[in-house]
Amino acid sequence: MTTFRKSLLALLLTTGVAAGTFAASAEQPGSGPTGAGPAHEHRHSPEQMRERMAKRQAALHDKLKLNANQETAWQTYISRMKPAERLQRPDRAEMEKLSVPERMEKMLGMMKQREQRMTERLAATKEFYAVLSPDQQKTFNDEFKMHGGGRRHGGPR
Repeated sequence: MTTFRKSLLALLLTTGVAAGTFAASAEQPGSGPTGAGPAHEHRHSPEQMRERMAKRQAALHDKLKLNANQETAWQTYISRMKPAERLQRPDRAEMEKLSVPERMEKMLGMMKQREQRMTERLAATKEFYAVLSPDQQKTFNDEFKMHGGGRRHGGPR
């Protein structure tokens, strides 16, 4: 091969690799100039999220057609299902200073906090579900059905 052909081939390969790298990084969340990729486009403010949740709870309340005896259980259920404070993500720089076992312990602690919250939510749901009639239980089940690969975010539809 001549030097010209080798140089041309090297240029084409380099250009192809660079273009592929650029295209792949453009598809990654957080890869844009501001770090806001597709993962950040659909974020809602806490106020918007509270409004959406209140609307969904009101719709579920209406669909269940609760009697007077069930209203107290509903109020207790709603108060216990309020979203918990979001766990603060660990500081990246702080995490990098930790050893692997220390990082794993920190992540396990966060996982245990989430598990505790899920246990509390399960207990609240079981207590409320027990006061519902079979028809109301069916409605409740329908509102919290799995869609596709998992439950939709944001509660009942």
